[in-house]
Amino acid sequence: PKQFLPLVGEHSMLQATWLRVAAVASRDPIIVANEAHRFVAAEQLHNLGVQPQAILLEPIGRNTAPAIALAALEAMADGSDPLLLILPSDHVIADQAAFHGAVNAATQAAQDGKLVTFGIVPTGPETGYGYILASGADTVRPVERFVEKPDLATAQGYVDSGDYFWNSGMFLIRASRYLTELERFRPQMAAACRRAFAGAVRDADFTRLDVEAFQAIQGDSIDYAVMEKADCIYTIPADFGWSDLGTWGSIRSLMTLNEDGNA
Repeated sequence: PKQFLPLVGEHSMLQATWLRVAAVASRDPIIVANEAHRFVAAEQLHNLGVQPQAILLEPIGRNTAPAIALAALEAMADGSDPLLLILPSDHVIADQAAFHGAVNAATQAAQDGKLVTFGIVPTGPETGYGYILASGADTVRPVERFVEKPDLATAQGYVDSGDYFWNSGMFLIRASRYLTELERFRPQMAAACRRAFAGAVRDADFTRLDVEAFQAIQGDSIDYAVMEKADCIYTIPADFGWSDLGTWGSIRSLMTLNEDGNA
C-alpha cells in the first residue's frame, strides 16, 4: 500500500504523516491498521524513534467511521478526553507551517464541541474529490452540505463560486464528541466498536480487536455515518499544498522532471 512507500521524499507516507504532525501533537500517535500490515507499520515508526500510544489492528477493513471510533476509545482509555487530529497516512502536504496554522485555528472550535473538517482551497475543477460547501468569510465556517464527486462542468461551477472546497478527509474532533455523534446516528456500529475494543487483546506493541465483534460492524465512512448528518460541522478553508496522490499524474506533479519531461 502507498502508505508504506517513499513516493515523495526519503520517508514513507506514514512516516511523513507523523513527522509533519509531531510538532503540534500532545501525545504519541494512535495507529489504526490492518492486521496484515502490523510489522511494517511498527517498524517504520520505530525507525523514527516513535513508540505509538497504540497500534489497533483491524482483522478486516470496515472503513473510516469504525476506525475513528476505535481510536477515540483508545484515546479515552486513561480517563482523559483529548482532541483527535484524524489524518489518513497517504497524503502529501507541502507547506507544513500553513498546515500547523490550520490545526491551531481549528483547535478552539473543536474544544467548543464542533466537528471540524479541513477543506482544501481548490486549484482547479477536480472531478476526483468530493466537495464541501461553506460560504462566508470566517476562518472557521459552518458546513452547509457535502457533495459527491462532480462532473467537470459542475466542478468548474464549484471552483468559480469560491464557496466550495475539496473534502480532504482530515478532521479535528474531541474524542467523546465523535462517539456521541456516532451513537446518535449509527448506534449499532458504535455498540459493536465498543464490544470490539472491550474484547481486545494487548500483545506487545499491538492491540488486537475482538474479531467476532469487529466482523459484526457494518462498515461505513465517517462522511456518510456522521459528517453528512450532524448539525455542528465546520470547516477551515486551507491552502497548504495538499494532495492524496490518487493518480500517477498527481505523483508526477510533485517530482522533478528531466529534460524530456519525464520523472
